[in-house]
Amino acid sequence: MKILMVSSFLPYPLTSGGHIRLYNLIKNLSNRHNITLICEKRDYQTEEDVDEIKKICTKVITVRRKKQWSVSNILKTGFSSDPFLLTGHKSEEMKSLIRDELVKTSFDLIHVETFYVLQNIPKTFLPVVLAEHNIEYLVYKKYSDLSLSFVRPFLYIDVVKIKRKEEAAWKKVDKLIAVSEVEKRLMKRRDVVLVPNGVDTKKFTFRNFEKIGNERKVLFIGDFRWLQNRDALEFILKEIWPRVIKELSELNKKIDLKLWVVGKNIPDNLKKYESKDIIFEKNQKLETPEIFRRSYLLLAPLRAGGGTSYKILEAMSSGVGVVTTSLGIEGLSAKNGTHVLASESSIDLANCVVNLLTDSSLYRKLTHNARNFVEENYDWEKISVKLEKVYMSSL
Repeated sequence: MKILMVSSFLPYPLTSGGHIRLYNLIKNLSNRHNITLICEKRDYQTEEDVDEIKKICTKVITVRRKKQWSVSNILKTGFSSDPFLLTGHKSEEMKSLIRDELVKTSFDLIHVETFYVLQNIPKTFLPVVLAEHNIEYLVYKKYSDLSLSFVRPFLYIDVVKIKRKEEAAWKKVDKLIAVSEVEKRLMKRRDVVLVPNGVDTKKFTFRNFEKIGNERKVLFIGDFRWLQNRDALEFILKEIWPRVIKELSELNKKIDLKLWVVGKNIPDNLKKYESKDIIFEKNQKLETPEIFRRSYLLLAPLRAGGGTSYKILEAMSSGVGVVTTSLGIEGLSAKNGTHVLASESSIDLANCVVNLLTDSSLYRKLTHNARNFVEENYDWEKISVKLEKVYMSSL
């Protein structure tokens, strides 16, 4: 099958969930299909990054990503029915390149990643498959709810615009893909297909419990450009971690415990919390699987965002205990008390951390259950087969 894939991002390096998803799907699909990728490329991405994608694609064409935050985009959005998100991704260059490729090659279908680049697809008789990583208007609504009160009304106006355009895009395409059951139910089509996010279980291997040393690293990992990660870390530092230390002290449990914060763009206002038991790893050179192998549990108290959290899937695959919120497992069918521990308040989340640190039998049960769970439901090879079935049904 010849597939034209259009994306709002070049999926390398693997710095975000979207990159991880698209890279792994292309990698698995390219064994059986010819894939031409046309995508936006950020300024920080190099030709070496493009070359990595060329290894798994028949052809790769990139378009320079325009600066999103510009006076021009803000003014255009203010006097347009388009939301800020669509304004920033509208590209005549991309549309022209797509048109040229459609003339040159007889594709079987077009696969579009994210609704906001769908506007760049010229009219065509080919089937169009749209994959949504999130329901964007709900993500932006959550961001708006957490924003400063004086800017909130302006953000809510943009949320209304996104909702209208996003729902219209869902109606235009031949096949619509959601990444979680929750989002599938919220999309206003009866034939939405679930193709979930996944994990490379061969890369994120299960760690032998007996080889875990005396040190207990509680990991928080993420790119702090994203509001949901900044919010979660602030929640940990101000409310959860002090309670964890207090509870362990009251139990007279002496554990070599560290909070290990790994990620880029850590806000300056949070770095002040660094101490002997709180480590900020700003220039981490370790590969992500090795980071998980050195961690005892993942603390991910997510309160904003959408889709599926890759950090949680990767931790589960690696045999790392997981403490999160209901939102953290919202995109999964993972169960609280069976695969992870989940709660909402800082008191309860601290209790969950302490329970996993002090109860080795509970830790073993959850981590083994979690590994079996991801092998059965979230391995990328199995997920790529589901996507192939969507392609076949669109022809």
